[in-house]
Amino acid sequence: MKKLMLSVVVLFTSVNLYAQTKWNADVANSDIGFSVTHMMISEIDGAFKDFNATMTSTKEDFEDSKIEFTAKAASITTNNDKRDAHLRNDDFFAADKYPDITFKSVSFKKVADKKYKMVGNLTMRGVTRSITLDVTLMGTINDPYGHTRAAFKIEGKLNRKDYGISWSASMDNGGSVVSNEVLIKSNVEMIKEK
Repeated sequence: MKKLMLSVVVLFTSVNLYAQTKWNADVANSDIGFSVTHMMISEIDGAFKDFNATMTSTKEDFEDSKIEFTAKAASITTNNDKRDAHLRNDDFFAADKYPDITFKSVSFKKVADKKYKMVGNLTMRGVTRSITLDVTLMGTINDPYGHTRAAFKIEGKLNRKDYGISWSASMDNGGSVVSNEVLIKSNVEMIKEK
């Protein structure tokens, strides 16, 4: 009986390991972006140029996938060199002290056709907090080079002060130069490992 149970456990484990599929971000065709309100009247977009993401899936519809992401804080760009230098210093990301921004999913649940809720732990400036993101599966294809690709749109929001990013300057009308709320707007194309 013990041998039979051991055989069942080994078989079950082998099937699960075989069913796992690893995906890697195609960084050349992905962007990790954000948007903040500037002086209460306009939106400034930014992104991280140096990043990587992986996904491990066990289901065809991607539910319960595990996602991990890392971006280099120093790679931030808003298309303004002076502003980007300010964002890298201690007023914002303190990129020298905290070079990595990381995310690790806790759950990835389907809520509608091609729509998911992803909950995970986001770490910036040494502070880790749970965040919930809306994910849309844009589609899957087999490309001309023999790879399987899946594309996802990721959206959400966070309060930058929750991560110790609290600098701002007050304006005459009582508003702030930079909003506390940050909108996350990312598009990630994943390639299935062969």
